[in-house]
Amino acid sequence: MKLLEYASKKVLSEYGIPLQKWVLAKSVEEVEEKIDEFKLPVVIKAQVPVGGRGKAGGVKLARSREEAIQHARNIIGMKIKGIEVKKVIIEEAANIDREFYVGVVMDRKSQKPVFMVSAEGGVDIEEVARTKPEAIHMLTIDPVSGLQPYQARQLAFKIFDDPGQALKASGILMKLYRAFQSVDAQLAEINPLVTTKEGELLALDAKIIADDNALYRHPDLEALRDMDYEDPTELEAKEAGLSYVKLDGYIGCCVNGAGLAMATMDIIKHYGGEPANFLDVGGSSRPEKVLKAMELILRDKNVRSIYINIFGGITRCDDVAKGLIEAFSQMQVPVPVVVRLTGTNEDIAREMLENSGLPLVTAETMSEGARKAIELANRGV
Repeated sequence: MKLLEYASKKVLSEYGIPLQKWVLAKSVEEVEEKIDEFKLPVVIKAQVPVGGRGKAGGVKLARSREEAIQHARNIIGMKIKGIEVKKVIIEEAANIDREFYVGVVMDRKSQKPVFMVSAEGGVDIEEVARTKPEAIHMLTIDPVSGLQPYQARQLAFKIFDDPGQALKASGILMKLYRAFQSVDAQLAEINPLVTTKEGELLALDAKIIADDNALYRHPDLEALRDMDYEDPTELEAKEAGLSYVKLDGYIGCCVNGAGLAMATMDIIKHYGGEPANFLDVGGSSRPEKVLKAMELILRDKNVRSIYINIFGGITRCDDVAKGLIEAFSQMQVPVPVVVRLTGTNEDIAREMLENSGLPLVTAETMSEGARKAIELANRGV
């Protein structure tokens, strides 16, 4: 779950990380009401779950009340990378001297957190990572002992020349790591962490991505989920025990297991097709889950065929076939469906499907299923 800036700052404030005064506003009228609480100048910042806000005109400095309201009027309703801005934060402007990047990310290869710091933070940090990787300093953290104070100081002194600021920064790094660990984050970053001309250190922007699988431990984080930017279909799928992500293609995918689902999308692409979704139904053969999966897939009007690719391991293929037959006998599917079942009792399952009288096309291999799904999708084009 990706927390927007305002939600990320709520989390960081709980761990004592210094922030400028800010408030959330969901309309121009709210900006008019709240702007008088702030000392000018202020910054009006779009709240959307994508980067590049500043370059898109979603972050504006205002030196007067009227200018702040006008910026809010321009930003609320604009689209950044196709996403409509529905809220902004008003934040007191900082007298910035230098900008830095600090962040913690979970590294899947080492299966450990990695701390990253750079003296070249700001909007172009991705470009720095690409063209000047030596400017980013990294430290792999032992997840048992965590970030130690001496390690935080070592990181801070890599990007700060002033000893006093380095020591202040090391304290912020310790707090950021505690926040990262405590909320089961996959990413927690401050970009930029700034020094002001008055010598303060402030977190001007923040991003936290929480592990969805750990949200049951964090009802407080779940409460910060911004429903304005969540896909309602994905949430509905989650409630039904399905993992669903909509894509831009035309071949609906219904697969058991995340790895097989990724491989299914890859093989569709390999043979020239475009997957319409990622959908993992898990290991269940219950007809209710198949019905729900088909309902979600068919909501996408771009779908021209469906590829059901199931591996029967602990769940036997004939049980899955029985569930498919029961599910499809209860619904009308307006597009062709290809089914590939492999694993325990696959021959029995394939025979059950072929004798069911339902308009299902069977396939023996994953490649054959992908090619058939693509061919059927392209017939009416």
